Amino acid sequence: MGIARAIDKEINQYLGHLNTKQKQAVLTVVKTFAEEENNEMMEPPGEYTLAFKAELDKRYASYKSGKAKMVTPAQMKKRVQKILKTGKK
Repeated sequence: MGIARAIDKEINQYLGHLNTKQKQAVLTVVKTFAEEENNEMMEPPGEYTLAFKAELDKRYASYKSGKAKMVTPAQMKKRVQKILKTGKK
């Protein structure tokens, strides 16, 4: 018996012990997983839209020309914490 079949069998055994509310919660989780899988299949990771590529090119050109500067993760963390704390940039 394959691993998937064994897992299916075990899941089905547990489902019999759940009440309606618990089964609804399980169904919600399963649907979420299925939707995530479907979305990942529709838009494979690593493929970018032309608009996104153009934005990356624009930002890189800005950095190379000296108009923009890079920030470290620590600096970015401080900025985000400040925004979250004060609600201002």
